[in-house]
Amino acid sequence: MVDVCPFRGWRYDLSQVGDLSDVVCPPYDVIDGKMQDALYKRHPCNVIRLELNRTEPADAGPEAKYARAADFWKHWRTDGVLLQEHDEALYVYHQQFTWEGREYNRRGFLARIRLEEFGKGQVFPHEQTLSGPKADRLALFHACKANLSPVFGLYPDVPGDVQRRLDDACITITALEARDPLGVRNRLWVVKDPATINAVRAAMRDKPIFIADGHHRYETALNYRRELKAAGQLADDNAAPNFVLMHCVGMQDPGLQILPTHRLVSGLPTITTQELGAALDGHFELEFMGVGEQGARDTWDMITADGGQSVFGFGCTGDGGWLFARLTNAAPMDALAPEHSPAWRGLAVSRLHQLVLDNLIPERFTGASSKCEYVHRLDEVTAAMTASSCQLGCLVPPATIDHVREIASLRETMPPKSTYFYPKLLTGLVFHALQ
Repeated sequence: MVDVCPFRGWRYDLSQVGDLSDVVCPPYDVIDGKMQDALYKRHPCNVIRLELNRTEPADAGPEAKYARAADFWKHWRTDGVLLQEHDEALYVYHQQFTWEGREYNRRGFLARIRLEEFGKGQVFPHEQTLSGPKADRLALFHACKANLSPVFGLYPDVPGDVQRRLDDACITITALEARDPLGVRNRLWVVKDPATINAVRAAMRDKPIFIADGHHRYETALNYRRELKAAGQLADDNAAPNFVLMHCVGMQDPGLQILPTHRLVSGLPTITTQELGAALDGHFELEFMGVGEQGARDTWDMITADGGQSVFGFGCTGDGGWLFARLTNAAPMDALAPEHSPAWRGLAVSRLHQLVLDNLIPERFTGASSKCEYVHRLDEVTAAMTASSCQLGCLVPPATIDHVREIASLRETMPPKSTYFYPKLLTGLVFHALQ
């Protein structure tokens, strides 16, 4: 049973900080050094000082940045920069954005969700995690004792009743608004009506939740709770560390988009389309699409028109050419990944890595050891190829929501970088304190 609960969130007092856009930031895992510096300069109370505090020259050790974040968190609350909600609430959160010329509005709500161990409840992961980010986030948990940024969860809502009930409750409520650097319009409504909250809780009780983004944050919340429980520091089952801040979006929401994650492959010799075609022969049906940006665009149009998981685009810096490739022999996947389900083996990213990058290319090009960089836009791929910063550009169709649900329900995790949910959720709209 999923326990979705309202909470008394902490939010910026706009009378002190001014424009909400100036104090929010993206999640830590998409912030590079340049963006971090820009966010520091934008406002003295920008949440970057909590979410990703920077290392300073005078720091005595790596733990100093976490202590500094904790100091900001403490003083912003005591000084009134952040104020706690008087009543428990759910927070309706919409994101309006443009992608490839189309307008979308992704709708969801922020709540605190009771933590469940993976494999034992109704919360399902779909991607693998890494130890480094979890160690970093756990240090921040210990320092601030708060959920600073939400996990992104998906739930089945075929008729859309849950979100509709919440949106109806927002009609008479003034929205808070923030624009992010990419132009996404983020709007937040604070819903305190007990009847609406109880109806949402009841409707969510029997629904599974699939983690779309924020796996490291969720696992870190589990690890933090385990530590407190082992130390006898959990007051009871309703203590705040038993919960995690989560943004919940219906899987059928029209604004929910999974974007492709393309691969820029380096560590290979310079390859031409003819040479690559020889490596793929017997497994793929190939069509030469042209060269340069137009060749890439035509290839991507073919992939999107097909809509399946058996088609790919391969660009070779050796001659600037592009191949549209359709997999015609998937049988080797059974032997290459016997431990995985047919659904997993049918993913485009699984086929690309297991069959092409890990087998067919090394067999053809002795000594090749491919390394991937991940990008999402077609122009990023063509720019990398023009600059010869990779030897092979791979256009990959995105997985669908149905793939996420099916594979997660089997308690499998998808290959790394299988999904990219755009836009990212903002950090700083509302915080969940753990003590």
